[in-house]
Amino acid sequence: MNSSPTVSGSENLEVMVEARNYNAYLLRKVGNVMAGRHRILDFGAGRGTFAIPMRDWGHEVVCVEPERVLRSSLTAARLEAHASLDTVPSRSLEGVYTLNVLEHIQNDKETIAALYRKLARGGIFYAYVPAFQLLYSAMDDRVGHVRRYRLGQLIERCRQAGFKVHKAGYSDSLGFLASLVYKTMGSADGSVNRAGLVLYDRYAFPLSCVLDIAAQRLFGKNAWIIASNDAP
Repeated sequence: MNSSPTVSGSENLEVMVEARNYNAYLLRKVGNVMAGRHRILDFGAGRGTFAIPMRDWGHEVVCVEPERVLRSSLTAARLEAHASLDTVPSRSLEGVYTLNVLEHIQNDKETIAALYRKLARGGIFYAYVPAFQLLYSAMDDRVGHVRRYRLGQLIERCRQAGFKVHKAGYSDSLGFLASLVYKTMGSADGSVNRAGLVLYDRYAFPLSCVLDIAAQRLFGKNAWIIASNDAP
């Protein structure tokens, strides 16, 4: 079984570097969830946007990244990098996080189950994914998204794999509305306007994070989950 993320990747990663507030938000979330855990996995690590700072904060970060060029950049940054989840030992991790990756994988149920098996008992799992198939647009198609998730769907996937779910919700409530506008009026080829992305990231996204306090159980551009492996 090959449980590697099939991200179409480099172009999208280059654009998302511009989203400084968004990336800082995700890094804070991952840092909080993984606090106190030593050996952790970044599943779909890309260029190390999150793995490198997590390593610098004192974690032993293991990376899975199937794209050879991206994996080489992880190795150059002195990170342990695997092409596939298959070569990561079972029950060897205290934590796993995966950010905007599961939506690229056809058999996400099998992948989530495989991630469960890599965690030691009590290990924590954090996933962040695009939400609502209603928002699926040419951009999703361009970057290789197989699906967008409803919160209940994400929770059920994790429970089926054996995880105990602790918290889950939606995030980026204003992004939900912005994605609807993009779907209606955006580029037909799915390209992202860098200037528009930067404008949203600098001014709208911080406000969206505040609004998420009220909207996180209802809607948002993304969904997230915190779960654990409590198997004996």
